Amino acid sequence: MIKVELARNLALKVLEDVLVNQAYSNIALNKHLKGSQLSAADKGLVTELVYGTVARKLTLEWYLSHFIEDRDKLDNWLYVLLLMSVYQLQYLDKLPDHAVVNEAVELAKLRKKGSEKLVNAVLRRILREGLPDIASIKRKNKRDSIAYSLPVWLVSKLKEEYGEERSQAIFESLLKRNKASIRVTDLSRKEEIKTLLSASDSILSNTGLVKEQGYFAGHHLFAEGAITIQDESSQLVAPTLHLQGEEKVLDACAAPGGKTVHIASYLTTGQVTALDLYDHKLNLIQENAERLGVADRVRTEKLDARKVHDFFGQNCFDRILVDAPCSGIGLLRRKPDIKYNKETADFMSLQEIQLEILGSVCQTLRKDGIITYSTCTIVSEENFQVVQTFLERHPEFEQVKLEHECKDILKDGCILITPELYGSDGFFISQFRKISD
Repeated sequence: MIKVELARNLALKVLEDVLVNQAYSNIALNKHLKGSQLSAADKGLVTELVYGTVARKLTLEWYLSHFIEDRDKLDNWLYVLLLMSVYQLQYLDKLPDHAVVNEAVELAKLRKKGSEKLVNAVLRRILREGLPDIASIKRKNKRDSIAYSLPVWLVSKLKEEYGEERSQAIFESLLKRNKASIRVTDLSRKEEIKTLLSASDSILSNTGLVKEQGYFAGHHLFAEGAITIQDESSQLVAPTLHLQGEEKVLDACAAPGGKTVHIASYLTTGQVTALDLYDHKLNLIQENAERLGVADRVRTEKLDARKVHDFFGQNCFDRILVDAPCSGIGLLRRKPDIKYNKETADFMSLQEIQLEILGSVCQTLRKDGIITYSTCTIVSEENFQVVQTFLERHPEFEQVKLEHECKDILKDGCILITPELYGSDGFFISQFRKISD
């Protein structure tokens, strides 16, 4: 019992960091797990409690609002403890209800004498009366918002973009657990590694292997550079550059370097210049390159991608990748806290930055050179509208139509992967060729 209590206590601390102090869930979780002595099973429980509670936060808050008169009167940690407890009661079948209640009471007692009475009363009342029915919510978008724990503006935005049926499939897919996805660096070893890791082939990427779950960063194959962690959708980017080996490539928004090192793996005498604004992120790119044995083909530079044309001359690069800063809506399954920190207005201000970056880097590309523009978002303001506006502003470029054997990810010459299609991140890839100076 004490072990589970420790796991829940740690989960509560991580959730406080995320829900109260606005920490990123993945970073907060890694930080707390790193310093803990918990078993692998307990770490699994902490991960489940954190991601589950964050992913379903709006749903849990709605449930709790029927049992708590004024949440503002509760200490933050106490409210978070109740959210985590309701998550367990409603979504984790393997944990007996009485154990969930007892351990929540014990945790409350540890934190603040007397608070356990409220925790006990609220949770026992929930068990007695049952949780309210989401179907009773009259307004459709509000109902979907609560059912799928997505802000109402995002529900209406995705419906507007994808229609009722497909957006429902997207909403449902975002609540499924994220697959573990890796890229194999030496394809001659792919079958051997697949067997070793009990993984299966990615449908999207011929360099990728996927597994329902797995912690690959601790594997010796990772340490020796035979595999690297990269979502299967993002593995499609580097191949679009059709590298022969001797090109000078710019990766304009490179950190943490997954695509940089993938690009470098195609180079022989060529070089990829990777840019970022922060030293610690440039160090990550360098570490990645060293682990994968491509450091001799990677050069890092601290630079704002919007200033590329001031720093590099004309005809400097044969290929350019702009994996642009974006809203990250395609990553909601993996980073569920993103959805609570965004507003619709973000899309247009991000579009400005995206176009500014493209407008700067395109001045350094030689004639017949190629720019690949990608994002991990699925809204048109950051994708198709950027493509269209860039081409209107730059008649010296034409769009290159991309191909893939999965035809359902092709739209208007671009690749658009929504999360429900293959259980991957949501992702967008497009391409331009410079046809005149």
